[in-house]
Order: sequence, then C-alpha cells, then structure tokens
Amino acid sequence: MTSVTTSSTVLHVLDGESLLEALERTGHEVEFQCRSGYCGMCRVPLIDGEVEYPDPPLAFIGPSEILPCCCRVTKAITIECRITKAPVQLQFDMPGQQLELPEE
Repeated sequence: MTSVTTSSTVLHVLDGESLLEALERTGHEVEFQCRSGYCGMCRVPLIDGEVEYPDPPLAFIGPSEILPCCCRVTKAITIECRITKAPVQLQFDMPGQQLELPEE
C-alpha cells in the first residue's frame, strides 16, 4: 500500500488498484475516459514524488503531470485533486450520514 496526499486528504492505493481507482474509491474528482493512457483525460498535477509507467502512455503529459489511470505509485506522492462526493466505502459503512466536504 502506498500513500497519496491530495488537496483534500491522504489515501492509500491498495494492491492491484490503479491510482485512478483509488481516487474514485475515495470520492475524488477525476475526469476519465479510456483508463489506458490513450486520451489523457485523467491528467492531474503532481506536486511531489514520482510515479512509474509500466508502458509509456500515448497521451502527452507534462513534466509535472501524471495519468492516474496507468501510472504505478511506488513511493508516497502528493497530487492536486479534490474530494467531491462521499467515498464509496463511507457511503456503505455509514448509512444515513453524510461526509462533510471542505469549503473551497
């Protein structure tokens, strides 16, 4: 499990899970389409750390950007990404309760 610090929280990428899946699971706002590194839609700013790509993505990424759909997080990183909805596990674990989101 690797830790990822976002603009809203700290989360852990589970074994076998992509960074995009971990962000979705925790309620972060990430646009996506292909989930394979072709379109670049899921591009997010990388503030600190580095990631690896098992296969080079076809979409263009700048030096301070990553594609969470296809990168591999091997060390702790910090990215710019915000929570926009209650995380999936909290929606099931806490019926009838809402997660308070930080105000922008």
